[in-house]
Amino acid sequence: MYTQGLAEPPARAGAPEPVVEDAEQLRRFEARIDAEEKIEPKDWMPAAYRRTLIRQISQHAHSEIVGMLPEGNWIGRAPSLQRKLILIAKVQDEGGHGAYLYSAAETLGVSRAELIDQLLAGTAKYSSIFNYPTRSWADIGAIGWLVDGAAIMNQIPLCRCSYGPYARAMTRVCKEESFHQRQGYDIMLKLANGTPAQKRMAQDALDRWWWPSLMMFGPPDTDSQHTALSVRWKIKRFTNDELRQKFIDFTVPQARYLGLEVPDPELRWDEQGRCHRFGEIDWSEFHAVLKGDGPCNRERMLARRDAHEAGRWVREAALAHAAKHRRAAAMA
Repeated sequence: MYTQGLAEPPARAGAPEPVVEDAEQLRRFEARIDAEEKIEPKDWMPAAYRRTLIRQISQHAHSEIVGMLPEGNWIGRAPSLQRKLILIAKVQDEGGHGAYLYSAAETLGVSRAELIDQLLAGTAKYSSIFNYPTRSWADIGAIGWLVDGAAIMNQIPLCRCSYGPYARAMTRVCKEESFHQRQGYDIMLKLANGTPAQKRMAQDALDRWWWPSLMMFGPPDTDSQHTALSVRWKIKRFTNDELRQKFIDFTVPQARYLGLEVPDPELRWDEQGRCHRFGEIDWSEFHAVLKGDGPCNRERMLARRDAHEAGRWVREAALAHAAKHRRAAAMA
């Protein structure tokens, strides 16, 4: 019954050829997954499992790196020295998260340079949420509260991912993301309890970031190509729709505590289902942003390419320094 689930979508142009796996190796692999054992880099794994992990981990790493940009623009404009220091620490954390995740991806046989080249060439995806502009200081609060809140909802189950290096990286990432979420909510709390103009600013940020935050969990389960296999192999523990529902149920009471209104006229509490029912998500916007037509897609990629080029001399100097030490060691 397990092997029937390995059927993948029809091959696309340029897609890798399907791999016929050894039935006994596959049986043992599936048994280890069912037994909650961690799969390590030197262990045998199906080609589809390896590809799925590379795709997911690399997209996650790219998202952390690109995610530094919307907030980095506000470091010099934060309203106090304390807020500047907190935001600097947060942006540094995001860079560290990207480094951890690139390292985890490298254990699967792909180089960091290759992954970064894919990002810069525009052939690799990152989270669509980072292609929206940060128009006010309240947006930094909304990113921390909503975007990092959605990230935590998605990432805490990844601490139990079946692939060991990814699970271990996520343990530290989640601890730091919880700080980021609290930082964002604290900003929103101060604004919501401030002047009428500040509260309007907070409401405006919620209005603009609510729906993109719900899209962060990915397309509906019925439209997701990867969810079923990722859940069965315990790369993911919950489906996109399950995580989205958890996030809404967790976040709506927080918005009400702030005295802000979630921008969804169809939002209501379902007593029988013990959950919030919500309106239809505009998936056409989601797909447009993924294809490069979001408000800041071009700006984000230009910034990344410029930063990569500006850092070329550092990478070249580091490689030359390492080569010098290798020659010295060989001659010793």
